[in-house]
Amino acid sequence: MVSSRTETVEKYLATLPADRRAALETIRNVIRKNLPRGFEEGMQYGMIGYYVPLSRYPTTYNGQALGAAALASQKGYMSLYLMSVYGDPKLKAWFEDAYRAAGKKLDMGKSCVRFKKVEDVPLDVIGEVIARLDVDRFIATYESARAKVRKRPAKMRRPKAKAARRPKAKAAHRPRPPMATPRKGAANKTRKRTSKGGAKRS
Repeated sequence: MVSSRTETVEKYLATLPADRRAALETIRNVIRKNLPRGFEEGMQYGMIGYYVPLSRYPTTYNGQALGAAALASQKGYMSLYLMSVYGDPKLKAWFEDAYRAAGKKLDMGKSCVRFKKVEDVPLDVIGEVIARLDVDRFIATYESARAKVRKRPAKMRRPKAKAARRPKAKAAHRPRPPMATPRKGAANKTRKRTSKGGAKRS
């Protein structure tokens, strides 16, 4: 994902090619026209963001303002992020149906709508999905999702990587000492002792 380090929306738009700038400005105007009270516009994560300001809701998991939507120019396309759609299954179903009913092809991930020109986007549908935002409901949906994450067992959250076991070193092979070969004289003495011992026993 391409992100920008510019500090204002105007500076960000100024860095874009003319066709990209015109497309994003058109969608931006639709968003701003329909954005409910309680949300603000500004640069967030290198994109044009629409979020709940920290003055309204400061207790986010990462200390950043709670984002509801965003606009960005990527390498091969432009994108509109709709976090409210991602967090609400009913709203997502409505959005997908309305998008296709407008005769447009929807190219969407979890929250990202990808498009190459403004004509690919049904502006009235975008305006309506933004207008359906509600600060209190959006915060409640976020808190509910965070509560579910906290309730998950630790093993389900992020399994810890098992430490690689080191192979045991093989014991060094020690050759057995060769057996001593008895001398000829010693062998004869042993036989004599055995035969004598046998005679005495009988």
